[in-house]
Amino acid sequence: MSATAGLIVIGNEVLSGKVVDEHTPFFVRELRDLGVELKKVSMIPDDVDTIGREVAAFSAAFDVVFTTGGVGPTHDDVTMEGVARAFGVPVVRNREIEVLLVSHSPGETTGAQLRMADIPEGATLLKPDSIVFPIIVVRNVYVLPGVPSTARRKFLAIRERFRGQAFSLVVLYLSKGESAIAERLAKTAREYPDVAIGSYPRYDDVEYKVKVTVESRNADRTRAAATALETLLEDSIVRIEGPGPG
Repeated sequence: MSATAGLIVIGNEVLSGKVVDEHTPFFVRELRDLGVELKKVSMIPDDVDTIGREVAAFSAAFDVVFTTGGVGPTHDDVTMEGVARAFGVPVVRNREIEVLLVSHSPGETTGAQLRMADIPEGATLLKPDSIVFPIIVVRNVYVLPGVPSTARRKFLAIRERFRGQAFSLVVLYLSKGESAIAERLAKTAREYPDVAIGSYPRYDDVEYKVKVTVESRNADRTRAAATALETLLEDSIVRIEGPGPG
């Protein structure tokens, strides 16, 4: 039932452009659908101090935090150490994960592979039936792998634990530019301070010039604000989407 979230994408490969970030679009969509407000996304390198500072700040600021990347067997996989540093705890070998690693690579498990059994002391293991290796949770921080398909699979396995009150959204497409509608948007925003009203211009679309979004967690308030805007902007409305006015 978390209301706010932060996402930390960890990896030199993302910051250098060697790998395209696929995590942010996924979490934006999923969390919005669950009614969780993603407040901040941070992309940081594989550096223990940086990870520690960012995780500590995010954990204090948001209800839930997701990290992706840096949990493999190589020298630059330092996320576990960084998360441990964020909370002032040591990294310890987890016997349950160690057994899993050995059982899935009998006779081939190396010291490097076993590094993946080293997790922050006090961490919780989530073990949904649909995944083999558990999800590591340290307080309100969910540590996910950097491989997008694996991170998605792990998140989807626990997705429903984050479901909150859904957002209600109405979208109005307008034929006039922002300067022509700015005062009317401002008037509605003052009258409905609990409803988020956004304005997004387009310069390459023949159908409309501005997309206006009306959004809140209260469907009645969203509809009321959208109805007010429809009245004020009736001379420029191209179409309306969502559970809106009328």
